Amino acid sequence: MENPVSAARRRLTTDGPPRLRGGGQAGDFRAVSLPAHDCDLLRDLLLAERARTVVEIGLAYGASALAIGEALGPSGRHWAIDPFQKSAYDDVGWEAMTAAGLEKTTTLVREDSSVALPRLLHDGLRVDAAFVDGSHRFHEVFVDLYYLRKIVRPGGVIVLDDDVPPVQAALRYYVTNLGWTEIPSASPWRCTAIRLPDMLTEPSYEDFTPF
Repeated sequence: MENPVSAARRRLTTDGPPRLRGGGQAGDFRAVSLPAHDCDLLRDLLLAERARTVVEIGLAYGASALAIGEALGPSGRHWAIDPFQKSAYDDVGWEAMTAAGLEKTTTLVREDSSVALPRLLHDGLRVDAAFVDGSHRFHEVFVDLYYLRKIVRPGGVIVLDDDVPPVQAALRYYVTNLGWTEIPSASPWRCTAIRLPDMLTEPSYEDFTPF
């Protein structure tokens, strides 16, 4: 028998969300959401990593969040950060999570990631992995990664959606200067998966390589 999370994923993929952002066109769901194939790869990566705790930036329609919930299972913990879940998406992503029974293991944080992440860090949150699909502006992605390198455990994984120049430029700093390494994927996808170093270190300001 199909479990509720897998069933919710299948419905969302097949039927799309019940409401679209701003009453927009059907293409908005495809443009915003991680494709089903990529959601499978995200789920499989988290399973291979044996991740039990995940921070996600950008809930939107809930496609990636459902895949994360499928990987974590009933004993995992998931923090989804999205300040626009109500105002832009009319809570449709959160409704999908609730319908799948994931409200018991998921905390929805309705704040900007630049506000939420330092607070969560201060509160002592540490997780196994993160999925980043929020703002695509360089400076905001850079700040997200700055805090996630302290929230995600050493040796953990950060996955970034959208291979666009601002996102890749922000990521390049950390790869070039802080020893982050890309995890090769067995199947092509639009995300970039990164392995953090085994130890969190702060380099000297003199040890800087232009990126």
